[in-house]
Amino acid sequence: MKVANEGLHIEKVLALLDESDYAGAKALLGKIKSGDKAVISILLSLTGLTDYLIDKNNCTGSLALINDGAYMAAKNEDARAVNEFALGCINYAERNGDAATIHFKNVLELASDRFALKERVKRIDFSLRNDPLMSLVKIGRSISALTDIDVLLKVIAEETTFAIGADRCTVFLLDKEKDELWSMVALGSEEIRFPSKTGLAGFVATTGETVNIVDAYNDERFNKEFDTKTGYKTKTVLCMPIKNNNQEIIGAFQVLNKLDGVFTKNDEDLLAAIGGSASVALENAQLFKEQKELFENFIDTLATSIDARDKITAGHSSRVRMYSVLIADELGLDFNQKELIAKAATLHDIGKIGIRDSVLQKEGKLTDEEYTHIKEHAQITQDILAKIHGSRDFKAITDIASSHHEKWDGSGYYLGLSGENIPYGGRILAVADVFDAITSKRHYRDKMPITNVIKILINDSNKHFDGNLVDTFLKVPLDKIVGVFICENHDIINLSDDDKNVLTQYNLYDIYKETSTSVTELFNKYYMGK
Repeated sequence: MKVANEGLHIEKVLALLDESDYAGAKALLGKIKSGDKAVISILLSLTGLTDYLIDKNNCTGSLALINDGAYMAAKNEDARAVNEFALGCINYAERNGDAATIHFKNVLELASDRFALKERVKRIDFSLRNDPLMSLVKIGRSISALTDIDVLLKVIAEETTFAIGADRCTVFLLDKEKDELWSMVALGSEEIRFPSKTGLAGFVATTGETVNIVDAYNDERFNKEFDTKTGYKTKTVLCMPIKNNNQEIIGAFQVLNKLDGVFTKNDEDLLAAIGGSASVALENAQLFKEQKELFENFIDTLATSIDARDKITAGHSSRVRMYSVLIADELGLDFNQKELIAKAATLHDIGKIGIRDSVLQKEGKLTDEEYTHIKEHAQITQDILAKIHGSRDFKAITDIASSHHEKWDGSGYYLGLSGENIPYGGRILAVADVFDAITSKRHYRDKMPITNVIKILINDSNKHFDGNLVDTFLKVPLDKIVGVFICENHDIINLSDDDKNVLTQYNLYDIYKETSTSVTELFNKYYMGK
């Protein structure tokens, strides 16, 4: 954005609005001319706000101007901050508390020191933020449905920061087994851990006391080390234990730098009330995490039981999972879809637990009777998994796992499904399962040359496999395919950075088309383990 006269005029407009001189602000806005998109965006936003303040019956027209400003703002944070400020002011005046909260929160996150917007937001008698009941309702609504503990920690920190009117907040949880406090750093994404008796958070988690510090650097309990490392300047601190319904300490709040002075008794009361809601959500999320880990360990144990039956195929389920996730990533599937497919891939051969050892471990070609017997594993997989009481998601896992031998043309087993009647995840597993089977060593043969493998996938497209999924898999970068080889075969040397940089530019189609002999040779170095 241009810094000269336009910036000075905009600051003057904001000053006139502070003084309620709306006519003066309107007149000055009419004199500012610019070809800069960010400046135009700001002018549109402020014009819309000024028009509204002059005539509140014209809310629709004012919002239209501000929305035009949002369109022009693009990636300029000053312009976006002014736009959010204008929307926050109008929604506040219209008593749209939730919307005003969101827009003013965005101002605090976006605004630089340019137009003193943060200070202007602080001066607003923003009743929603200062009304404990409304703050609690909003925070309760935000966290009630969250089950991911990491996401929950960040959301509670964000909402608490805004409700208290602080610069930042960290929510720490007590890990009793390790005697540590841990959290996601401030509002970031990295985990931090330290002994549970360390620092102010450790003090309140140990003693159960609340600490309200007016001047951090003159309080001997405050550790300046974090500020020294990060360059952050802590001034005021409010630290409080989080207790569950049994009054057991499960963590601690650490809120830093009150925006408009020092933390008050009202802030302490609000934080204690937030802690009541947060503790329930945190304990539920922690329980959900433990149940999820137990379930995943159970799944891994089931898969390991198959590996124990036949050492030559050990790792097959793990590799099928990894190949399936590569396909899911290439397709852009969401996290939940990938989770279901990954778990189904891990469990897809659990039915082999019901196959005779003489058949499962046979070296050489199976007889017709033996082949008929081994085909039963798909239905056995269904029967075993169907007996496990689970959610709707687990029903989907069961259907995906037991359909990995269905074929696009309907000639597969055990239900003889065809085309799109086969679960999408099952079609993904079919590609991953066959690819791993023919690229792995078996009792009766070595792994197949990679060009022959690719030819089988292509020739069986729209017969055995969903052709779109074969196409997707063959476009996966070679370095990711090699990553599976390395993960499951520790005899293969690690993938060097130089080799990775080459392989990431090519895929299996390139090998099939003989695009580069050197790339094929490089891929085979890892594939063949030589």
